[in-house]
Amino acid sequence: MSKKRRIFDIDLPEGDDPETFPAGKVETPAEPKRRGPMAAAITENAGSLREREEIAAKIRAENDALAHEHVRLKGLGLVTQMIALDLVDTYKLTRDRAKGDDFELAELVASIKEIGLSNPIRVEARADGRYELVQGFRRLSAYRQLLDETGDAAAWGTIPAGVAEAGDALEVLYRRMVDENLVRKDISFAEMAQLALHYASDPQTAESDPDKAVATLFQSAGYQKRSYIRVFIRVMKVLGDDLKYAHHIPRALGISLAARLDDGESVGAAIRAELGPYDTRTVREELDLLRRYCGVVDEAVHDVDTAAVPKAAGKVSAAQAKTMFQIARPQGKAKCTAGAGRLEIRLDKDFSTIDRRKLEAAVRSLLDQIE
Repeated sequence: MSKKRRIFDIDLPEGDDPETFPAGKVETPAEPKRRGPMAAAITENAGSLREREEIAAKIRAENDALAHEHVRLKGLGLVTQMIALDLVDTYKLTRDRAKGDDFELAELVASIKEIGLSNPIRVEARADGRYELVQGFRRLSAYRQLLDETGDAAAWGTIPAGVAEAGDALEVLYRRMVDENLVRKDISFAEMAQLALHYASDPQTAESDPDKAVATLFQSAGYQKRSYIRVFIRVMKVLGDDLKYAHHIPRALGISLAARLDDGESVGAAIRAELGPYDTRTVREELDLLRRYCGVVDEAVHDVDTAAVPKAAGKVSAAQAKTMFQIARPQGKAKCTAGAGRLEIRLDKDFSTIDRRKLEAAVRSLLDQIE
Protein backbone atom coordinates (compact mmCIF):
# COMPACT_ATOMS: atom_id res chain seq x y z
CA MET A 1 0.00 0.00 0.00
CA SER A 2 1.59 3.10 -1.16
CA LYS A 3 1.72 6.29 1.04
CA LYS A 4 -0.13 9.28 -0.17
CA ARG A 5 1.84 12.54 -0.55
CA ARG A 6 0.46 15.49 1.19
CA ILE A 7 0.07 18.67 -0.71
CA PHE A 8 0.63 22.01 1.11
CA ASP A 9 -0.71 25.29 -0.07
CA ILE A 10 2.02 27.93 -0.21
CA ASP A 11 0.99 31.57 -0.34
CA LEU A 12 3.51 33.53 -2.41
CA PRO A 13 3.67 37.32 -2.07
CA GLU A 14 2.18 39.28 -4.90
CA GLY A 15 3.97 42.00 -6.77
CA ASP A 16 6.79 42.66 -9.17
CA ASP A 17 9.53 42.66 -6.50
CA PRO A 18 9.09 39.49 -4.52
CA GLU A 19 10.68 39.50 -1.09
CA THR A 20 13.84 37.45 -0.93
CA PHE A 21 15.19 35.65 2.05
CA PRO A 22 18.78 34.71 2.69
CA ALA A 23 19.53 31.16 1.97
CA GLY A 24 22.13 30.75 4.58
CA LYS A 25 23.74 32.37 7.68
CA VAL A 26 23.06 36.06 7.99
CA GLU A 27 26.30 38.12 8.45
CA THR A 28 26.29 41.03 10.90
CA PRO A 29 27.84 44.37 9.70
CA ALA A 30 31.53 44.67 10.41
CA GLU A 31 32.57 47.15 13.15
CA PRO A 32 34.55 50.22 11.97
CA LYS A 33 38.23 49.78 12.18
CA ARG A 34 39.94 51.54 15.12
CA ARG A 35 42.38 54.35 14.22
CA GLY A 36 45.90 54.10 15.34
CA PRO A 37 47.47 56.62 17.78
CA MET A 38 49.26 58.49 14.99
CA ALA A 39 46.05 59.02 12.98
CA ALA A 40 44.18 60.25 16.07
CA ALA A 41 46.96 62.70 16.88
CA ILE A 42 46.98 64.08 13.32
CA THR A 43 43.21 64.62 13.41
CA GLU A 44 43.31 66.37 16.77
CA ASN A 45 46.21 68.55 15.68
CA ALA A 46 44.35 69.59 12.53
CA GLY A 47 41.32 70.64 14.61
CA SER A 48 43.47 72.64 17.01
CA LEU A 49 45.22 74.32 14.10
CA ARG A 50 41.90 75.43 12.63
CA GLU A 51 40.83 76.85 16.00
CA ARG A 52 44.11 78.77 16.39
CA GLU A 53 43.78 80.20 12.88
CA GLU A 54 40.24 81.38 13.63
CA ILE A 55 41.37 83.04 16.90
CA ALA A 56 44.36 84.65 15.16
CA ALA A 57 42.05 86.02 12.45
CA LYS A 58 39.78 87.55 15.09
CA ILE A 59 42.76 89.12 16.89
CA ARG A 60 44.07 90.60 13.62
CA ALA A 61 40.64 92.06 12.88
CA GLU A 62 40.44 93.60 16.36
CA ASN A 63 43.98 95.00 16.07
CA ASP A 64 43.17 96.51 12.67
CA ALA A 65 40.04 98.14 14.10
CA LEU A 66 42.01 99.48 17.09
CA ALA A 67 44.76 100.79 14.81
CA HIS A 68 42.24 102.63 12.62
CA GLU A 69 40.57 104.08 15.72
CA HIS A 70 43.95 105.16 17.11
CA VAL A 71 44.79 106.94 13.86
CA ARG A 72 41.38 108.64 13.87
CA LEU A 73 41.67 109.81 17.49
CA LYS A 74 45.26 110.92 16.95
CA GLY A 75 44.20 113.01 13.99
CA LEU A 76 41.63 114.68 16.25
CA GLY A 77 44.30 115.38 18.87
CA LEU A 78 42.68 113.06 21.43
CA VAL A 79 45.71 110.80 21.93
CA THR A 80 47.88 112.12 24.76
CA GLN A 81 51.65 112.04 24.45
CA MET A 82 54.50 113.39 26.59
CA ILE A 83 56.04 116.31 24.68
CA ALA A 84 59.30 118.05 25.61
CA LEU A 85 58.70 121.68 26.62
CA ASP A 86 61.48 122.95 24.36
CA LEU A 87 59.72 121.45 21.32
CA VAL A 88 56.54 123.52 21.82
CA ASP A 89 56.29 126.89 20.05
CA THR A 90 53.66 129.60 20.54
CA TYR A 91 54.06 131.64 17.37
CA LYS A 92 51.18 130.62 15.11
CA LEU A 93 48.36 132.08 17.20
CA THR A 94 48.17 135.44 18.93
CA ARG A 95 47.20 134.63 22.50
CA ASP A 96 44.06 136.06 24.08
CA ARG A 97 45.80 136.43 27.42
CA ALA A 98 47.34 139.76 28.36
CA LYS A 99 51.05 139.88 29.05
CA GLY A 100 52.19 141.00 32.46
CA ASP A 101 50.91 140.14 35.91
CA ASP A 102 49.07 136.85 36.16
CA PHE A 103 48.53 136.16 39.83
CA GLU A 104 46.33 133.14 39.17
CA LEU A 105 49.31 131.45 37.50
CA ALA A 106 50.87 130.92 40.93
CA GLU A 107 47.76 129.03 42.02
CA LEU A 108 47.89 126.89 38.89
CA VAL A 109 51.58 126.12 39.51
CA ALA A 110 50.82 125.08 43.09
CA SER A 111 47.91 122.89 41.96
CA ILE A 112 49.95 121.12 39.28
CA LYS A 113 52.81 120.59 41.70
CA GLU A 114 50.46 119.01 44.23
CA ILE A 115 48.05 116.91 42.18
CA GLY A 116 49.44 117.03 38.62
CA LEU A 117 47.94 118.25 35.37
CA SER A 118 44.31 117.21 34.98
CA ASN A 119 43.79 118.60 31.47
CA PRO A 120 46.52 118.09 28.83
CA ILE A 121 47.48 120.91 26.49
CA ARG A 122 46.67 120.66 22.78
CA VAL A 123 49.32 121.04 20.10
CA GLU A 124 49.59 120.71 16.34
CA ALA A 125 52.39 118.62 14.82
CA ARG A 126 54.73 120.38 12.41
CA ALA A 127 56.72 118.94 9.53
CA ASP A 128 60.03 119.81 11.22
CA GLY A 129 59.29 117.64 14.26
CA ARG A 130 58.28 120.54 16.50
CA TYR A 131 54.80 121.40 17.78
CA GLU A 132 52.65 124.53 17.69
CA LEU A 133 50.52 125.26 20.77
CA VAL A 134 46.77 125.45 20.13
CA GLN A 135 45.32 125.34 23.66
CA GLY A 136 46.84 125.56 27.12
CA PHE A 137 49.14 128.60 27.20
CA ARG A 138 48.86 129.02 30.99
CA ARG A 139 49.37 125.29 31.61
CA LEU A 140 52.49 125.38 29.45
CA SER A 141 53.68 128.50 31.29
CA ALA A 142 53.13 126.76 34.62
CA TYR A 143 55.24 123.76 33.56
CA ARG A 144 58.01 126.06 32.33
CA GLN A 145 57.96 127.92 35.62
CA LEU A 146 58.17 124.66 37.57
CA LEU A 147 61.11 123.56 35.42
CA ASP A 148 62.88 126.89 36.03
CA GLU A 149 62.23 126.76 39.78
CA THR A 150 63.16 123.12 40.38
CA GLY A 151 65.52 122.26 37.53
CA ASP A 152 63.91 118.79 37.58
CA ALA A 153 63.69 117.91 33.89
CA ALA A 154 62.51 114.38 34.67
CA ALA A 155 59.40 115.72 36.44
CA TRP A 156 58.71 118.96 34.55
CA GLY A 157 60.69 118.77 31.30
CA THR A 158 57.81 117.15 29.42
CA ILE A 159 54.08 117.89 29.44
CA PRO A 160 51.04 115.74 28.53
CA ALA A 161 49.67 116.93 25.20
CA GLY A 162 46.98 115.95 22.74
CA VAL A 163 48.75 115.98 19.37
CA ALA A 164 46.71 116.77 16.26
CA GLU A 165 48.01 116.51 12.75
CA ALA A 166 48.50 119.77 10.89
CA GLY A 167 45.68 120.72 8.58
CA ASP A 168 43.02 122.61 10.55
CA ALA A 169 42.27 126.07 9.23
CA LEU A 170 43.68 128.98 11.21
CA GLU A 171 40.14 130.12 11.98
CA VAL A 172 39.38 126.75 13.61
CA LEU A 173 42.52 126.95 15.76
CA TYR A 174 41.57 130.44 16.94
CA ARG A 175 38.03 129.29 17.73
CA ARG A 176 39.31 126.40 19.84
CA MET A 177 41.56 128.69 21.83
CA VAL A 178 38.81 131.27 22.33
CA ASP A 179 36.14 128.75 23.33
CA GLU A 180 38.44 127.20 25.92
CA ASN A 181 39.05 130.56 27.58
CA LEU A 182 35.39 131.60 27.37
CA VAL A 183 34.52 128.53 29.43
CA ARG A 184 36.91 129.69 32.15
CA LYS A 185 35.06 133.05 32.28
CA ASP A 186 38.05 135.04 33.59
CA ILE A 187 39.19 136.52 30.29
CA SER A 188 38.59 140.27 30.12
CA PHE A 189 36.78 142.27 27.46
CA ALA A 190 40.01 144.11 26.68
CA GLU A 191 41.83 140.83 26.02
CA MET A 192 39.04 139.60 23.75
CA ALA A 193 39.01 142.91 21.90
CA GLN A 194 42.79 142.82 21.45
CA LEU A 195 42.57 139.30 20.05
CA ALA A 196 39.98 140.44 17.49
CA LEU A 197 42.32 143.25 16.44
CA HIS A 198 45.26 140.85 16.07
CA TYR A 199 43.13 138.35 14.16
CA ALA A 200 41.95 141.02 11.71
CA SER A 201 45.51 142.25 11.14
CA ASP A 202 46.92 138.75 10.58
CA PRO A 203 47.63 138.37 6.83
CA GLN A 204 46.88 134.64 7.04
CA THR A 205 43.25 135.18 8.08
CA ALA A 206 40.46 136.01 5.66
CA GLU A 207 38.88 138.74 7.80
CA SER A 208 40.36 142.26 8.06
CA ASP A 209 37.51 143.99 9.90
CA PRO A 210 37.87 143.63 13.72
CA ASP A 211 34.12 144.01 14.28
CA LYS A 212 33.41 141.16 11.86
CA ALA A 213 36.24 139.15 13.42
CA VAL A 214 34.26 139.23 16.68
CA ALA A 215 31.43 137.33 14.99
CA THR A 216 33.93 134.78 13.67
CA LEU A 217 35.92 134.24 16.85
CA PHE A 218 33.24 134.54 19.51
CA GLN A 219 30.38 132.59 18.00
CA SER A 220 29.90 130.76 21.30
CA ALA A 221 29.38 134.05 23.17
CA GLY A 222 26.02 135.72 23.47
CA TYR A 223 25.00 138.78 21.47
CA GLN A 224 25.40 141.14 24.44
CA LYS A 225 28.94 139.94 25.16
CA ARG A 226 29.93 140.37 21.51
CA SER A 227 28.61 143.94 21.59
CA TYR A 228 30.75 144.70 24.66
CA ILE A 229 33.81 143.28 22.89
CA ARG A 230 33.19 145.63 19.97
CA VAL A 231 32.99 148.55 22.42
CA PHE A 232 36.37 147.62 23.87
CA ILE A 233 37.81 147.37 20.36
CA ARG A 234 37.33 151.14 20.07
CA VAL A 235 39.24 151.61 23.34
CA MET A 236 42.07 149.28 22.39
CA LYS A 237 42.47 150.83 18.95
CA VAL A 238 43.21 154.21 20.51
CA LEU A 239 44.88 153.32 23.84
CA GLY A 240 45.94 149.68 23.59
CA ASP A 241 49.66 150.36 23.18
CA ASP A 242 49.73 152.80 26.10
CA LEU A 243 47.71 150.88 28.69
CA LYS A 244 49.56 148.58 31.10
CA TYR A 245 46.47 147.16 32.79
CA ALA A 246 43.82 147.12 30.07
CA HIS A 247 42.62 143.70 31.24
CA HIS A 248 41.62 145.27 34.57
CA ILE A 249 39.25 147.80 32.98
CA PRO A 250 35.71 147.02 34.18
CA ARG A 251 32.92 146.74 31.65
CA ALA A 252 31.13 149.94 32.74
CA LEU A 253 34.33 151.99 32.62
CA GLY A 254 35.16 150.59 29.19
CA ILE A 255 31.74 151.58 27.83
CA SER A 256 32.08 155.09 29.23
CA LEU A 257 35.66 155.39 27.96
CA ALA A 258 34.68 154.31 24.44
CA ALA A 259 31.94 156.95 24.38
CA ARG A 260 34.42 159.57 25.60
CA LEU A 261 36.94 158.64 22.91
CA ASP A 262 34.23 159.03 20.27
CA ASP A 263 34.10 162.74 21.12
CA GLY A 264 37.26 163.34 19.13
CA GLU A 265 40.91 162.44 18.63
CA SER A 266 42.03 165.06 21.14
CA VAL A 267 40.63 163.00 24.02
CA GLY A 268 42.70 159.95 23.12
CA ALA A 269 45.79 162.12 22.57
CA ALA A 270 45.36 163.73 26.00
CA ILE A 271 45.04 160.34 27.73
CA ARG A 272 48.07 158.95 25.91
CA ALA A 273 50.08 162.04 26.87
CA GLU A 274 49.40 161.40 30.56
CA LEU A 275 49.99 157.65 30.32
CA GLY A 276 53.25 157.89 28.36
CA PRO A 277 55.73 159.27 30.92
CA TYR A 278 54.02 157.56 33.88
CA ASP A 279 55.40 154.05 33.42
CA THR A 280 55.57 153.11 37.11
CA ARG A 281 51.84 153.53 37.73
CA THR A 282 49.80 150.90 39.56
CA VAL A 283 46.54 149.33 38.44
CA ARG A 284 44.56 151.69 40.66
CA GLU A 285 46.38 154.75 39.37
CA GLU A 286 45.79 153.82 35.73
CA LEU A 287 42.10 153.16 36.31
CA ASP A 288 41.72 156.40 38.24
CA LEU A 289 43.23 158.31 35.34
CA LEU A 290 40.73 156.75 32.94
CA ARG A 291 37.85 157.43 35.34
CA ARG A 292 38.89 161.05 35.56
CA TYR A 293 38.59 161.47 31.80
CA CYS A 294 35.18 159.85 31.95
CA GLY A 295 34.03 162.13 34.74
CA VAL A 296 34.09 159.45 37.46
CA VAL A 297 36.16 160.65 40.43
CA ASP A 298 37.07 158.58 43.49
CA GLU A 299 37.74 161.43 45.92
CA ALA A 300 38.51 159.01 48.77
CA VAL A 301 41.70 158.00 47.01
CA HIS A 302 42.97 161.10 45.20
CA ASP A 303 42.24 164.80 45.20
CA VAL A 304 41.38 165.44 41.57
CA ASP A 305 41.30 168.89 40.06
CA THR A 306 37.73 168.91 38.81
CA ALA A 307 38.46 171.88 36.58
CA ALA A 308 40.88 169.70 34.62
CA VAL A 309 38.35 166.94 34.17
CA PRO A 310 36.94 166.84 30.62
CA LYS A 311 33.21 166.92 30.21
CA ALA A 312 31.73 163.52 31.00
CA ALA A 313 30.12 161.51 28.25
CA GLY A 314 27.76 159.98 30.77
CA LYS A 315 27.80 158.92 34.38
CA VAL A 316 28.74 155.36 35.20
CA SER A 317 29.22 153.65 38.54
CA ALA A 318 32.82 153.41 39.65
CA ALA A 319 34.05 149.81 39.64
CA GLN A 320 36.10 148.59 42.54
CA ALA A 321 39.72 148.62 41.40
CA LYS A 322 42.27 146.23 42.87
CA THR A 323 45.96 146.31 43.64
CA MET A 324 47.56 142.85 43.64
CA PHE A 325 51.06 141.64 44.35
CA GLN A 326 52.92 138.60 45.71
CA ILE A 327 55.49 138.20 48.48
CA ALA A 328 57.81 135.21 48.75
CA ARG A 329 57.48 133.43 52.11
CA PRO A 330 58.91 130.12 53.48
CA GLN A 331 55.45 128.53 53.01
CA GLY A 332 55.26 129.74 49.41
CA LYS A 333 54.09 132.93 47.74
CA ALA A 334 51.63 135.11 49.65
CA LYS A 335 49.04 136.60 47.29
CA CYS A 336 47.91 140.03 48.45
CA THR A 337 44.84 141.83 47.12
CA ALA A 338 43.92 145.36 48.17
CA GLY A 339 40.63 147.00 47.26
CA ALA A 340 38.17 149.54 48.56
CA GLY A 341 37.53 148.57 52.18
CA ARG A 342 39.34 145.27 51.86
CA LEU A 343 42.86 143.89 52.31
CA GLU A 344 43.29 140.17 51.68
CA ILE A 345 46.33 137.94 52.19
CA ARG A 346 46.23 134.40 50.82
CA LEU A 347 48.94 132.00 51.94
CA ASP A 348 49.19 128.23 52.43
CA LYS A 349 48.98 128.63 56.18
CA ASP A 350 46.25 128.15 58.81
CA PHE A 351 46.08 131.58 60.43
CA SER A 352 43.54 130.30 62.98
CA THR A 353 46.34 128.40 64.71
CA ILE A 354 48.18 131.66 65.53
CA ASP A 355 47.67 133.06 69.01
CA ARG A 356 44.95 135.70 68.82
CA ARG A 357 46.95 138.34 70.69
CA LYS A 358 49.97 137.82 68.44
CA LEU A 359 47.80 138.00 65.31
CA GLU A 360 46.03 141.12 66.59
CA ALA A 361 49.35 142.84 67.32
CA ALA A 362 50.64 142.04 63.84
CA VAL A 363 47.52 143.40 62.14
CA ARG A 364 47.60 146.54 64.32
CA SER A 365 51.24 147.11 63.40
CA LEU A 366 50.40 146.67 59.69
CA LEU A 367 47.56 149.19 59.86
CA ASP A 368 49.71 151.67 61.78
CA GLN A 369 52.37 151.54 59.04
CA ILE A 370 50.00 152.10 56.10
CA GLU A 371 47.89 154.88 57.64
